[in-house]
Amino acid sequence: MRTSITLSIALASLALGGASTAQSTAPDTAAPNWMAGCWSQDKAPKWTEECWMGARGGVMLGAGRAGTGDKLSDWEATQIIPGRDGKLVYWASPDGGARVSFTEVSRAPTEIVFANAGHDYPQRVRYWREGAMLNAEISLIDGSRAMRWQYKRDQ
Repeated sequence: MRTSITLSIALASLALGGASTAQSTAPDTAAPNWMAGCWSQDKAPKWTEECWMGARGGVMLGAGRAGTGDKLSDWEATQIIPGRDGKLVYWASPDGGARVSFTEVSRAPTEIVFANAGHDYPQRVRYWREGAMLNAEISLIDGSRAMRWQYKRDQ
C-alpha cells in the first residue's frame, strides 16, 4: 500500500510539472563537447597541440603537448568528469605528475571556466570557442599572469 501511495504522489508530481522544476535547478553536468577534436597552435618554431575526446559515459579525456622545433618541452594528460556536487571537474597531470583538480565555476554555451584557488599556478583554467577557433587560458584566480592559446582544428 505504501509503495502505491508513493508511486501515485510521484506520478501526480510529474503530471503537475514537478519534475521539470527539479530539472531546471539541477546543475548542468553535460560535458563541453564543443571542445572535442584535435587542435594546434603553430608560432614557428614553437608549437602546442591539444586533443579532446568527445564525452562518453560523461567523461572527456584529453592530452596536450608543446615544444620547439622537433623537441618536446612539456606534455599533459587531462580529464573533465562530473564531480560529486554535480559540477564538472577538470583534472590535469602535467608531465606525468600528480593530478590536480579544478572545479567548474562558470559556463556558457561555448565557454567553461574551472578554478582551484589553493593551487600555486595556474589557479584558473578557461576554454572558449570563437567561431572555428578553440581558445585556452590559464591564470591566477584574479586573471593575472594569464597565458593564452588560440588553436585551430587539425585537419
